[in-house]
Amino acid sequence: MPTTEEPVHHELQCLYREHREWLVGWLRTRLRCHHQAADIAQDTFLRLLGRGQPMAIERPRAYLSTIANGLVVGLWRREQIERAYLEALAARADACTPSEEERALVFEALERVARLLDGLPLRVREAFLLSRLDGLGYAQIAERQGVSVNAVQKSMLRAYRHCYQLLYG
Repeated sequence: MPTTEEPVHHELQCLYREHREWLVGWLRTRLRCHHQAADIAQDTFLRLLGRGQPMAIERPRAYLSTIANGLVVGLWRREQIERAYLEALAARADACTPSEEERALVFEALERVARLLDGLPLRVREAFLLSRLDGLGYAQIAERQGVSVNAVQKSMLRAYRHCYQLLYG
């Protein structure tokens, strides 16, 4: 008796065979690294496998490149977060070198925060980070952003509402 997973796996196998090499080449032009391109291509197909649903894909290359592009953006964001963290760590006079495990945990937490704040306007994100990470008060944030305290309060409310909806909504 065939399971519902068999057609999905068969579709994915065909998609993989027919488009993997193209996808790796497409990614290689963007990443300029064959190994990263192969990893992202593999992650793209894993995303599809994780969906476990039949795929009625009319334009497979457009579909695959959209998923892969999202993964590339995520990779670049992680690299940017890691660089910013390492620069901030190097700038601290009292900095002791964290272990690889501690660094991985910090990078993971920073990535979660970045994903959580995606979709918020820049001024709202900045106000939230200045408050939560830098410990600035609303008056200090207002002065730095050149807005009223009331505008900062509204930004913070919007940021909290956004985070709450993503986490619990």
